[in-house]
Amino acid sequence: MSTIFAPITGRGGAVTVLRLSGPATFDITAKLAGGLPPPRRASLRPLTHAGRRLDEALIVTFPAPHSFTGEDVAEVSLHGGRAVLAAVSEALATLGVRPAEPGEFSRRAHQHGKMDLLEAEAMADLIAAETEAQRAMALEGATALHAACASWRERLRQIMAQQEALIDFPDEDLPPEVEAALLSGIAALRDEMRAALAAAPAAERLREGLEFVILGAPNAGKSTLLNALAGEDIAIVSDIPGTTRDAVGVRVDLGGVPVHITDTAGLRDTIDVIEAEGVKRARARAAKADFLLLVAAPGEDFPESPSGIPSLRIHTKSDLASADGFSVSAKIGHGMAALREKLAEAAQELTDTKGAAALARPRQIACVRDTEAALDAALRLDDPELRGEELRTAAQALARLVGIIGVEEILDAVFSGFCIGK
Repeated sequence: MSTIFAPITGRGGAVTVLRLSGPATFDITAKLAGGLPPPRRASLRPLTHAGRRLDEALIVTFPAPHSFTGEDVAEVSLHGGRAVLAAVSEALATLGVRPAEPGEFSRRAHQHGKMDLLEAEAMADLIAAETEAQRAMALEGATALHAACASWRERLRQIMAQQEALIDFPDEDLPPEVEAALLSGIAALRDEMRAALAAAPAAERLREGLEFVILGAPNAGKSTLLNALAGEDIAIVSDIPGTTRDAVGVRVDLGGVPVHITDTAGLRDTIDVIEAEGVKRARARAAKADFLLLVAAPGEDFPESPSGIPSLRIHTKSDLASADGFSVSAKIGHGMAALREKLAEAAQELTDTKGAAALARPRQIACVRDTEAALDAALRLDDPELRGEELRTAAQALARLVGIIGVEEILDAVFSGFCIGK
């Protein structure tokens, strides 16, 4: 296996940490640093190559298998300038070390038993977390999913053992309670997985972020409302009807949930071709939204909400006239704190997994869905051998969840989304 390197810190800081991993790590690091410090003990050393001094760096070594990847690893803390990183990278390449591909460090950690696929995905989600709720799901939700998976695997193992007993000892006149208990165990496991699958859309929405769309007639105050929620001027505000022609949005944090709020063209019949296209796009965007903000100026009607999409009716321009129901004035700030609170509650409700295991990725959902389907098929079979085959199919699907069955396509899908340095 080749030796790889990559920076594991972001650009622009005072320090850049370069990680090396692989069989030649210590030999090459020693060539640059004139020797190595004792394992896991930091040492400040000059880095030189081809008679040229490159930098003065802090070096820490981690011998296999007690390292992030399970291989020999060295972490070299350089000064953060781009020229320093470029010079050291060029020296490493000359010495035969290649740049790491995205996710390659984590993939090697998985291959050496340092993390399973669920742990790798949780780390990727933690790195990408923008809000507190995403951070909590990446840590706590992944931990809960890992524990649930371990429980599912053990229960399925016990079920398979019971099923094998029924197959191997058909003439032992086992009491009917044995098969009844077996079927009950299969049904309970299937139902628990169904609950996790039912909660999966909420976890996916939290990981990806929600889409809230503002709908209303021209000059209903949609753009002013968007700017007030964003805390900056995102959309152009004008008294001229039809100013907004295309979707304009901003990503905000509502109660720890990432939400993209989109302003849309005012809904009305028009002969203006461009504005008509904007209205068409507004309706299409609304049809795919997670939540709708239906706005109306005083004395005007609210737009119709697409079926099945939760919404909140908001009277705007409360500084100009009073109205029944929930009202705000984005211009002077009246009611905006209450609106943000209501939107945060909606965001949290839409991403609440109700205590079920947080299946937040399509790969995870597919594995659990395949397991649930095999368990359901097993329940419908009376023949012990056929039922046992469905249970083995369920076990294989569940094993894919944590990566016990190492399929290259699965590994590629998991680790290709990582950043360089992980």
